[in-house]
Amino acid sequence: MTITIKPSVLSGATKAPPSKSMGHRLLICAGLASGENRIDNILFSEDILATLDCLEAMGAEIKRDGDSVSVVGTLPKNSGGKVFNCRESGSTLRFFIPLAMLGEGESLFAGYGRLMERPMEVYESIAKEKGMAYSKNAEGITIGGGLSAGSFKVPGNFSSQFISGLLFALPLCDGNSEIELTGSIESRSYIDMTIYAMSLFGVSANWKNETTLFIKGNQQYKCCNLTVEGDYSNSAFLDAFNFIGSDVEVIGLDENSLQGDKVYKEYFSLLRQGIPTLDIKNCPDLAPILMTLAAANNGCKLINTARLKIKESDRGVVMAQELSKFGADIEVYDNEIVVNKAELYRPIDDLYCHNDHRVVMSLAVTASRYGGRLVGTEAVKKSFPDFFERMKALGLICSE
Repeated sequence: MTITIKPSVLSGATKAPPSKSMGHRLLICAGLASGENRIDNILFSEDILATLDCLEAMGAEIKRDGDSVSVVGTLPKNSGGKVFNCRESGSTLRFFIPLAMLGEGESLFAGYGRLMERPMEVYESIAKEKGMAYSKNAEGITIGGGLSAGSFKVPGNFSSQFISGLLFALPLCDGNSEIELTGSIESRSYIDMTIYAMSLFGVSANWKNETTLFIKGNQQYKCCNLTVEGDYSNSAFLDAFNFIGSDVEVIGLDENSLQGDKVYKEYFSLLRQGIPTLDIKNCPDLAPILMTLAAANNGCKLINTARLKIKESDRGVVMAQELSKFGADIEVYDNEIVVNKAELYRPIDDLYCHNDHRVVMSLAVTASRYGGRLVGTEAVKKSFPDFFERMKALGLICSE
């Protein structure tokens, strides 16, 4: 889908969308709790729909009612030999593989886009160590059962999603387990969100020290009725309009949230004040909008950017390419990005969204000031399907 945006001044209040990260976690925990659970305030993005698909594949019963989901959970020991369609959701893929490992038989994990290009070596190594089948080909990833309690070593600087996946599964094993994180730990806030979500369902996992997690075995997930909190990750795009001339109020965010992307408010202020160096080690999803606002203001340096290469797109590179059409001057290195101060203008060429929802929203923010024609905007459905409808209600002038 192609959308043309004209320079616009947005104003008014809008509610923060539900947290995709917490939505995943609460739905998965509900799917592991025998009995009926209700999770309210769900945004049915493509990623969340992928998690619902995989819960049903695992044997859970799912019923939708407005923005609520009723989940009758099941034990993942029944999940062996199933097909898990993860669509393009890396979170779903990495969260469910350890649960499938608890079952008997081999399960197939399928998806499309860049999903199967994303690194999965952590689970491949665990499968090898535990004597489980593991193969990856054009159809997807085939994984065998047999996951048992024990000690696991996982790189802390790779993706917290592997750690969260193990955290969901290991409490259901016979015996206690430990996960030792090697190297520097990135996105720790997402690990803490997983621990918190599990605790709401009566399952505990604790930090034994700064690098080791302890998980007691033989636990049971208990049924819950819960509401998903507002999302700082997607609210960052809404709030960003305020830093290029609009007046948008984002309501419904929990100031005590564990979400790492909560730091966006601090980082946005720093971008307005000067030319800051911003560490995105614990908030890599903010990189596209930080690059956007830096280009429109004074510039900045982003550090710890290496993981941007393995997102839905090579985010640092594609954002530099697309923002250069506005006149931005951006240098992309292996583990840092430098956004130099430049005079921006309306782009002559089309802006391509590279099948990346965060690229769509970032380019829409810039185009709201300078204008532009965005190609491939359907990618926004991955996390924020009603983004453009909301922006139109606030005054964004755009048309298909």
